Amino acid sequence: MKIYFCGSIGGGRQDDEIYARLIEKLQTYGEVLTKHVGSKTVVQDEIDLTAKYIHDRDVRWLEESDVVVAEVTQISMGVGYELGRAAAMGMKILCLYRPSPDKRLSDMIAGAHNGTKFIVKKYTEEEAEQIFKDFLI
Repeated sequence: MKIYFCGSIGGGRQDDEIYARLIEKLQTYGEVLTKHVGSKTVVQDEIDLTAKYIHDRDVRWLEESDVVVAEVTQISMGVGYELGRAAAMGMKILCLYRPSPDKRLSDMIAGAHNGTKFIVKKYTEEEAEQIFKDFLI
């Protein structure tokens, strides 16, 4: 199974450690094509890449993927774009959101939840493993 993981890069890197732990759990189910999203150095690592290169590479990975898992707590236009493309492609999508007083889930994401192809789950990190099992198996 090929998994496309989405998490904020340009919108803020506050959750990079959480992304890394989620990616590690996801790797037990298949190949995570976007594991760089969990890297502490992703911004520096990609500094010499053009926006066009990153866009085309990521769209190619998205097209190769079987499922999409997105951590959507940190607002990110890029993640929203990826989710829109994945939804238009009819892909199975899981969005994870950690509720907190200073974060609000986008209504466009919350409203897309249909319980089958587009699933939105409030979660804690401790619950992630069971959520992944339910979604991926």
